[in-house]
Amino acid sequence: MKLIPVNPVPESVFKKIGFYWYETPEKPPYIADELIVISPEEGDAYYRAAGELYDLFVAAGQHVIDHRLYEQLDIPPALIPLIEKTWDDEAHFHLLGRFDLAGGLDGQPIKLIEFNADTPSLIFEVSLIQWLLLRHNNLDEERQYNRLYETLKESFARIRKLHTVAGEDDSPIPCALFSCLDMGREDENTTRLLEEIAYESGFITFFEYIDAVTFSREEGIGNSEGEGCDYWFKLVPYELMAAEEPELVEMLTAIVENRKTVLLNPPYTLLFQSKGLLKVLWDLFPRHPLLLETIREPRPGKSWVEKKTFGREGANISIFGPTGELLASTGGEYGNLQSVYQEFTELPRDRAGNNYQAGVFFSYEACGLGFRRERGIIQNFSQFIGHFVG
Repeated sequence: MKLIPVNPVPESVFKKIGFYWYETPEKPPYIADELIVISPEEGDAYYRAAGELYDLFVAAGQHVIDHRLYEQLDIPPALIPLIEKTWDDEAHFHLLGRFDLAGGLDGQPIKLIEFNADTPSLIFEVSLIQWLLLRHNNLDEERQYNRLYETLKESFARIRKLHTVAGEDDSPIPCALFSCLDMGREDENTTRLLEEIAYESGFITFFEYIDAVTFSREEGIGNSEGEGCDYWFKLVPYELMAAEEPELVEMLTAIVENRKTVLLNPPYTLLFQSKGLLKVLWDLFPRHPLLLETIREPRPGKSWVEKKTFGREGANISIFGPTGELLASTGGEYGNLQSVYQEFTELPRDRAGNNYQAGVFFSYEACGLGFRRERGIIQNFSQFIGHFVG
């Protein structure tokens, strides 16, 4: 693995663009002062893998719906009607998700770790910070596998085309509302970044904290002034909404049935988000070169990674050795959910002992590559490290 040092971007520049979560509780800094050097062949392989994996996820999602395997994925029953109503309706466009991948460097085969399909993080880091790192160091910012910002604009343009009434050019300009919980700048500024991209794509846009959003079965979803919107993006997990706001889920179901507001990302992304789908994928496509064996109960003789169906940010992960010994684990709030056991695979590692995990964004196509690195299990505050095509 080849790494090249870079000069860190000044904090004043980060603050100017609204990037405030670069400050981590401990050293090393959140944004690494190095870049991974990858080859064009490695970058192409990551993108091909993401495209192929998305097709596999669609097939597995259809299998879950056809055979009603929702319980195996821990899908809240209240969300099943929303999932099924949006699955076959092309108006419910999957705006973006992020595949986490092992391998891909130094000749290691690429393997799927999971798909963050509903509320992916690292949008800000991949679309802006990587570009900023290269420009700040007088490197050609085009030499990276990263068109996330531009591809999201193209995806919003596709959404606008879907919104066009009967192909008429004079259809009203669609309105999109962007929301998150009032819990910190990372969620808010990531949501506002997506709002800006939609605005640049020709949408009328609004931002509201979710507590200020208005919901009506007859009128749809609107801002705090009561102005209705055609699209609603929320950086809030669907399973959290089902657990804490069941009345809201009932309202959203009626709104979708009445075709008043389209939800971005759509509810069916919860199928992809569940780690339970990793087992479905293995059942449907055993020994597929991009997949790791995933089962319900660990077997001796292999090392396994225990994951909770809706665990996030590296929480509630346990790694077990071939004889069942616990090698590493993280705490978290997802212990009451079902587990799956995914075959352990080594991540690429540098001479200092850091592990590297690739993340590939997907929005109609693969469009943005970034990496996280950590001494152990990748978690929320693991370093973000950019890349450079050498």
